[in-house]
Amino acid sequence: MKALKYPDYDENSKESDSMSTDSFHSRRAEDVLQELEVDPVRGLALEEVKTRQERWGKNELEQAKGKSAWTILLDQFKSLLVVILAGASVLAFVSGRYAEGIAIVGVLVVNGAIGFVSEWRAVRSMEALRKLGKPSTRVLRDGKADEIAVAELVPGDMVLFEGGDMVPADLRVVEANSVVVDESPLTGESVPVPKDEEPVKGEALLAERSDMLFKGTTVVGGSGSGVVVATGMDTEIGNIAAMTAGAESEITPLEKRLNTLGTRLAVVSVSLAVIIALIGIWAGQPAMVMVQTAIALGVAAIPEGLPIVATIALARGMWMMARKQAIINRLTAVETLGSADVIFTDKTGTLTENRMALRKIRTASDELDAESPEIWKKTLADDAYDIARRIMEIGVLCNNASLSEEEGELLGDPTEVALLEAGRGAGINREELLREMPEEREVPFDPEVMMMATYHRDGDGYRVAVKGAPRSILGACTAVAGSGGAHEDFDEDKRRTWKELADDLALEGLRVLGVAEKQVQSPNEEPYENLVLLGLAGLLDPPREDVEDALEACRAAGIEVVMVTGDSPPTASAIAGKTGLVPDEPEEASALAGGEIKDPEDVTRKDRKRYLDESVFARVSPEQKLNLLSLYQEAGHTVAMTGDGINDVPALKKADIGVAMGKRGTDAAREAADMVLKDDAFPTIVAAVKQGRIIFANIRKSALFMLCTNAAEILAVAAASFAGAPLPLRPMQILYLNVLTDVFPALALGLGPGSDSVMRDRPRKRDTPILGKRHWLFVGGWSVFLATCVLVALGAGVKGLGLSEAEAVTTSFLTLGVGKLWFVFNLREPDSTVLDNNIVKNKWMWGALGVCGALLAAAVYVPGLSDVLGTRGIGMGAWGIVLVLSLLPMVAGQALLTVRRQAQDRRS
Repeated sequence: MKALKYPDYDENSKESDSMSTDSFHSRRAEDVLQELEVDPVRGLALEEVKTRQERWGKNELEQAKGKSAWTILLDQFKSLLVVILAGASVLAFVSGRYAEGIAIVGVLVVNGAIGFVSEWRAVRSMEALRKLGKPSTRVLRDGKADEIAVAELVPGDMVLFEGGDMVPADLRVVEANSVVVDESPLTGESVPVPKDEEPVKGEALLAERSDMLFKGTTVVGGSGSGVVVATGMDTEIGNIAAMTAGAESEITPLEKRLNTLGTRLAVVSVSLAVIIALIGIWAGQPAMVMVQTAIALGVAAIPEGLPIVATIALARGMWMMARKQAIINRLTAVETLGSADVIFTDKTGTLTENRMALRKIRTASDELDAESPEIWKKTLADDAYDIARRIMEIGVLCNNASLSEEEGELLGDPTEVALLEAGRGAGINREELLREMPEEREVPFDPEVMMMATYHRDGDGYRVAVKGAPRSILGACTAVAGSGGAHEDFDEDKRRTWKELADDLALEGLRVLGVAEKQVQSPNEEPYENLVLLGLAGLLDPPREDVEDALEACRAAGIEVVMVTGDSPPTASAIAGKTGLVPDEPEEASALAGGEIKDPEDVTRKDRKRYLDESVFARVSPEQKLNLLSLYQEAGHTVAMTGDGINDVPALKKADIGVAMGKRGTDAAREAADMVLKDDAFPTIVAAVKQGRIIFANIRKSALFMLCTNAAEILAVAAASFAGAPLPLRPMQILYLNVLTDVFPALALGLGPGSDSVMRDRPRKRDTPILGKRHWLFVGGWSVFLATCVLVALGAGVKGLGLSEAEAVTTSFLTLGVGKLWFVFNLREPDSTVLDNNIVKNKWMWGALGVCGALLAAAVYVPGLSDVLGTRGIGMGAWGIVLVLSLLPMVAGQALLTVRRQAQDRRS
């Protein structure tokens, strides 16, 4: 490790001088202080601080710049379909068809505006979650303790900390008084860990470095001091931030599908436009008319309403999810989650409540189980459970947690908080107990012996209350409490039996404490000798009440839920069983330790199958999370990743969709995620899955509607051109139908309420297109049907009724326009009925049909507009043709759907 020498300082050498903290944990605090050239009593001199600030810079992480308004606006026009439409508008202007050009530009502007407003609202929502104000910390400088901004810290600063403080930088502990730290945001460990100044082995893992405090973690108890050994990007959080920057964001499945569809339609539209123009000119049609018609048909081949429908459908999904406590960072996030077939979920705070609760007490004669503090009161009221009550008293006495009078909350180590809550529920008040047995001495928790003790005046002597790790407690006991106040000798056989009992409780996912006591005559006697074992206390971070149903809903939807946690394998396995994550044989749930996960380059086919078959991964590092994500994504899975800690950030960014927790989540996790759950509720994810599937189904229906009706236009015009007959549609009529009467019904389809049946379907594969083969067959069949009706209407008008060409074309124009409106009812779900389906129940659809009906009437009867479109008023006979021929496709479609549903009913 390079010492901090300054005479040869070069301003350009800052990057090469970045500090490494890999060795600080394995060296004595005195040696670290000497290397950093700092006096632990006086701290750094102010002049030295300035020099080091120039060298090391601010104690801040590099942050990605947020999207500017211009960037968000430009992003709305990067879709391939938008580019194609922009090209069509240019062609329209170049050919002198200004009305067409203006109409297409209008569609682009509306689409861009909606996408901009929606994403801008999402950005503002995310900003609202970020904490305000700049944090500060207490530092020794020039012999004085001062409060300074965290950003001003430099390597060598002496930081003073106590319970409740956020650790401002990576610190080497110099002095520690009963210090315990919550490192769950960094390591994923749900239980706070004790800290002291003693060095550990050089190869110790991050979670095992008990003499180090890391930036972003929280001191939950005790007090002490530490020297800053790393700041900014050189901290462990900084390493994760750098890893996050290297994790590439995935393009969403919907974006991929829309781009694929756009590419295909681009080829089709250009090819059709050229072919039809050539056929028409060859058949004797006027060249200019055919060029204009080809441009209009080229536009018609593209569902120009699809981008706007997709944007509005996603925006509505975003707003709906906001009402359900989910903030969407990207519009496509909801749809992406709807296509997820794997959810990687953390344990602490996601599947569990992130709070400890006393669940079991084991004595020599009894095993008591209670799910709430109130139940303990009823249980311990029985005199037969005197030993269990004494265990509860020890848990309350040997305790540093406290009750905040102002906020009415228990503060301190979650384990000690749980003991106080259980005691309060059982009617054991700590203040009253301390008045009866005042505390005379405390022996703080010692990581070496893994125990804590307090001495309390009790009559003429002292009652020693001891709690700690089971194996340590069992090793210090020479007797065990029996019934009636008797003590039994504690031999090796009994010690072995109690160790097995402790292991059994640990396998249930409980954090196990050993509890013991003794009576002494002086508070100066040794605390950990000749103890009397009272028993074991098992504490649980309980599963969320709503998780089991949510996991069952995921299974019904074909979604695999995989727990990826930093907790130990036994704890992870137990929670997997209790939550129903492993439903078949929960008692046999197992976990794969992160250390067994190989680098992607070394993974064999056997390893890959093993990983993909596993449901629980424990003790997983950030790098291993990324490796798992890559493995699943390479196998073709669409992966959602939930997380709340800093250690989750790289995986949240790498995942197809990152889902962060809003309450317990760190700022870094919320900013990296695509979606933030404000209520941290796992069922909200299930609701988002359903919404995403509905959105995709609605977008697919919209695409089918537009393609069927637009292809009908192309086929009708192409057939008439080839036959040398009058064209059934004029260029402006084609554009009018596409821009107006297409958009409103398609938009209404995109806003449909959807069906509950979507949660009984298997997830879509990553490469599933918006339209598959059967959908293209659907488009082909119905477009031919509709085109035939349009041509028959044109022929009936000319031959049957003797209409003029303008009147006959108006008849065919109205037949297609009205036929489009009826056709939406053919897009109902196959398992629905004619009058009971999502189309009929869609209030937006009835509004769209009313608007489009008025627009079609205006196209014929409003002066000026009818002149632009080239339409003429028609009589009752022509309207009869329009009504009959426009209804035929719907009648046929309803008949086919009814037959199909009846066949399904017979099979079931």
